[in-house]
Amino acid sequence: MSFPSSIDIAIIGAGAAGLGAAHALQDKGVSFIVLEARDRIGGRAHTIMASPDVTFDLGCGWLHSADRNSFVGIAEQRAFTIDTSRPPWRDQAYDAAFPRDEREEFLRALEAFFTRTAEAAKSGRDAPASVCLEPGNRWNGMIDAICTYLNGCELDQMSLLDFEAYEDTELNWRVRHGYGALVAAYGGDLPIALNCNVTLIDHGDTRIRLTTSRGTVTADKVIVTVPTSLIVDEALRFSPALPSKVEAAAGLPLGLDNKVTLALDGWEHLPRDSGMRGRSHTARVGSFQLRPFGQPCIEGFYGGSFAREIEVAGEGALAAQAIDDIVALLGNDIRKSLRPLAESRWGADPFARGAYSHALPGHADKRAVLAAPVDDRLFFAGEATPVDFFSTAHGARDSGERAAREALASVARR
Repeated sequence: MSFPSSIDIAIIGAGAAGLGAAHALQDKGVSFIVLEARDRIGGRAHTIMASPDVTFDLGCGWLHSADRNSFVGIAEQRAFTIDTSRPPWRDQAYDAAFPRDEREEFLRALEAFFTRTAEAAKSGRDAPASVCLEPGNRWNGMIDAICTYLNGCELDQMSLLDFEAYEDTELNWRVRHGYGALVAAYGGDLPIALNCNVTLIDHGDTRIRLTTSRGTVTADKVIVTVPTSLIVDEALRFSPALPSKVEAAAGLPLGLDNKVTLALDGWEHLPRDSGMRGRSHTARVGSFQLRPFGQPCIEGFYGGSFAREIEVAGEGALAAQAIDDIVALLGNDIRKSLRPLAESRWGADPFARGAYSHALPGHADKRAVLAAPVDDRLFFAGEATPVDFFSTAHGARDSGERAAREALASVARR
C-alpha cells in the first residue's frame, strides 16, 4: 500500500493487538494505518509449512479459554476448522517414560500446589509464586517446569498475584491449519505497511511524529502494541520520555518458550495427538506431542531458563536437544527416524525478544499501568496489558479493540 505522511490514528504493530485495534477502527470515520516492522502479519502468531505434510505454529497454537476466546468466532467466520479435542497435556503415551503411579503422584502434587497458590493469593500480598512449593517435595522441579510452559519463567520470577489473576476456563482448542494462519487472515483486508519499523514516538507537539524505517508519519493518535521488551530496551523510544511506561514494562518482562517440530519417518504406531514427558527432579525438561493432527512429526516444547540456555547455543540446538530427549524416552531405534524441520527462537527475534509476559513479584499492578492512556493521545495494547487474559493472542486482540475504543472516544471529545 502507499505510505501516508499524515493519518488520524497510527497503530504500531500488526500482531493480534494491532489487528484488533484496526478492525475496531473500520468504518468509524477516521483514517488509520498499521505500521509493522516485520515483513509479515501476525507478530508472535506465525504458522509455517514445516514440510509438505506438517503445519507448524512457531508461536501461539492453542485457543486458550476457548469459550471466551474471541478468535473462535473469527475462525468460524473465516471457515477455519477448529479441533475441540481435549489437549494431551496431562496424558502420557508411554508409561515406561513416566510410570502411571508416579505420574498420578505428580498430578496430585501439582493440584495441591495450585490450591496453595489460590489460597495464598487471597491475602492480597504479593510474593514469588515459588513460596507455595512444598519444601522437600520430590516433584517441585517438574511443577516448576510446568509453570515455565505457562509463564515462560520459573516460579521464583513469577508474581503470585499475577499467576492467580489469569482467567483459565480450562477449555483449550486448536486451529487445524494454524493459529498464526488465522491471525494473518484476520489482518488480510486491513491497511498495513510492512517492513516499517517505528523507532521514535515524538508526542511533544500538537501532532505526534513517528520516525520509521520508511519515513516520517504524523498522527493525531497512536496505539502502541509492541512487546514490553522493546519499550524497556528503548528499541521504541518516546519523546518526551515516559518513565512510568518503561518502569511498568520492566515489571512485565517476556519469558521464553520455544517450540520445535521433528519429521517422523514411520512409527505410525505412535498414538496420534498424545502427550509425552519424562519424569524430572528439575525444570530442565521438555514436553512432547506425538503426531499432532496425525501429522508425521513430533512437536517439542521447552520453557524458562532451560529454553533460553538452549536458544543461546544457536540454531539447531533445540532440535538436537529434543531428539536426545525423545531417544531417552523411546529408545535409540527412533533416532534414525527423526529429522529437524523447524524451531522457534523467540528470544533472538529482534521484534519480540521473548515469548510472552509475566509479572515479576511485586509488579502485578503493572498491567493496568501499562494499559493506561497518556494525554488522551497515546493508547497502549498488547498481550501484556489485560489483567485477566494476558499472555494470549485473544487477550492481545481484545486489548487492541479496547485501545481503539479509547482512541475513538478521545476523537469524539475534541
